[in-house]
Amino acid sequence: MTTVIGVDVGGTFTDLVLHDAATGEIRVAKRPTTPAAPERGVLGAVDAAVPPDLLARCRHFVHGTTVGLNALLERRGATVGLITTAGFRDVLEIRRGDRDDPYDLFWTPPPPLVPRRLRLEVTERVAADGSVVRNLEPEDVRRAAEVFAAEGVDAVAIVLVNSYANAAHETRVAELLARAGFTGPVSLSHEVSGEYREYERTCTTVVDAFVRHRMGPYLHDLDRELRARGFAGDLLVTRSGGGALTLAEAAARPFETILSGPVAGAAATARLAASLGPSLGIGTAVAADVGGTSFDTALVEDGRLPLLYQGEVVGLPLQSPWVDVRSVGAGGGSVAYADAGGLLRVGPRSAGADPGPACYGRGGTEPTVTDAALHLGMIPRGHISGGIELSEDAAARALAPLAGPTGIDGVDAVAVGVIRIAAAHMAQAVRGVTVERGVDPRGAAVVAFGGAGPVFGCLLADELDVDTVVVPPNAGNFSAVGLVQADVVRSAARTLVRPLDDAALPVVGRLAETLFERLAQPEAVREVDLDLRHRGQEHTLTIPVRLGDDDVAAVSARFSEAYHRAFGHTLPDPLEVVTVRATSRVVLDDARPLVPAPPSGEPGAGRRTTRLWSFRRESFAEAPVVRREDLRGVAEGPLLVVEPTATTYVDAGFAVETHESGSLVITRKERR
Repeated sequence: MTTVIGVDVGGTFTDLVLHDAATGEIRVAKRPTTPAAPERGVLGAVDAAVPPDLLARCRHFVHGTTVGLNALLERRGATVGLITTAGFRDVLEIRRGDRDDPYDLFWTPPPPLVPRRLRLEVTERVAADGSVVRNLEPEDVRRAAEVFAAEGVDAVAIVLVNSYANAAHETRVAELLARAGFTGPVSLSHEVSGEYREYERTCTTVVDAFVRHRMGPYLHDLDRELRARGFAGDLLVTRSGGGALTLAEAAARPFETILSGPVAGAAATARLAASLGPSLGIGTAVAADVGGTSFDTALVEDGRLPLLYQGEVVGLPLQSPWVDVRSVGAGGGSVAYADAGGLLRVGPRSAGADPGPACYGRGGTEPTVTDAALHLGMIPRGHISGGIELSEDAAARALAPLAGPTGIDGVDAVAVGVIRIAAAHMAQAVRGVTVERGVDPRGAAVVAFGGAGPVFGCLLADELDVDTVVVPPNAGNFSAVGLVQADVVRSAARTLVRPLDDAALPVVGRLAETLFERLAQPEAVREVDLDLRHRGQEHTLTIPVRLGDDDVAAVSARFSEAYHRAFGHTLPDPLEVVTVRATSRVVLDDARPLVPAPPSGEPGAGRRTTRLWSFRRESFAEAPVVRREDLRGVAEGPLLVVEPTATTYVDAGFAVETHESGSLVITRKERR
């Protein structure tokens, strides 16, 4: 076991969890995020919770960051130049023939990250089988370098046709570019992706070059500041596909970290479900992560995360391992407003960390979900973690103006409406990862976490007709717990289109071995997956294989089972391999116990009561406020359970008890 710090940067709060392997001590901290300079919030959390001697003993500092994602959202990154094969200059604008919203007559695609004047062509051509059809013309690269120098280009993406099959020309272009005097970072598509589909590979490589300009300096600045405070271990950054990268790898492959924050919570949910599933009878779990800015959800079946190999951010496809986490703008800071027709709306715009909800007393005046929850007593009066003092009067003042334009009678009714609308948005996102996948959410358990997740657990249970809600220890910092439990993971893929027959598996084995050599983790656990499809089809399903043990019949049977589960039928058509995927995993800590919650440090909290709204009874009631560590036996709602980083709201008709793991288990006692 090793001492590990996990820090997750959210839209409103930066969360820290430390697990001291020597003493078993748990430390948690929650500090407001500093959007203009995220590292200040990270270092603030470290300074608040980790003394220098303990920081010096930490072996790993695992970080989930939204810096790359924010660079894309804000379009604030490097000035990127693109070098591509003659005739493919406009791939980024041609895109695909589909539309993001087929019903929007005025829909327009997002503008490409590289303007046309910076997309330059070179003479060369490689065939799909890797053979050279036309040699590279060096003079074209020299002219491109002159244009980039004149335009002030910071980074260059090199994407040549079929370079996944033969990378010689891409490598040569990079050499010629350096010889011509370009000194900035260069992203090569065969290193970034290694897969076919020209538009997706081009877009992924350009995104890598675009965010590297912000990601690299941010990580190195954070590393420098940590070491100035005495940290001597390894800085790791979580991947969009789960697991973590070293600092050097994250700076070299920043596109892999775009969704590193939301994935950590999903990974923690998977580990929790795998450990608690047998004792609670849970085979399927739904992660419900309610933060300050967004609601993130993922489906976990049999303790496994749903892993995809292409995602999308702000309309830009990325060819990268990607945990299927769905996000909607429904968090504690989501702003409530009346639309032009007088209807009450919530989100997706957020008050964020600065100024935050009105009740934070930091200059915010717009009504938010947090203001509504405070007004209804779902958050205990007083202060919350992060050193923020809550103002009930400010919350009521912010909510009151919504009553007039919406025709809702009074502040209480407005607050109830805000909470119900936010819960409905969250439930719809959950249906997107369950019903749309053919999974009935009524048979799942909701794992509620994030600063506001446990507040919405019972509401989500009613919206989805779910009977069980699990609130893990350190619920408010549970994404940071997922970081503490991360492995070091590397992955690589290579397109290999050929029939799945007896001759295919040896070829697949040799290619997988080549990929593992490139990953360079000799002591790692190795995993191989194949993208397979029926011959004549366009899209694939990814199937795990055990090279050396599986034959063609076993692989085909596994594909047919997955195909039937996805589409409800099977086909007799022959199969073909499309892509070989290699993943290596170094387990940092075999034990990695569930991280228990520290005591709340609020003596006497168990003797308090509060005026609490019951959505079941549609009225206020005097309800107990119980410290999490003081909860004994089964307690029936309505009540609040408080801990340092979150509050659990238990409505009437539900009961809560503490599981032996330290998790709170909320069960339905009566139907709504």
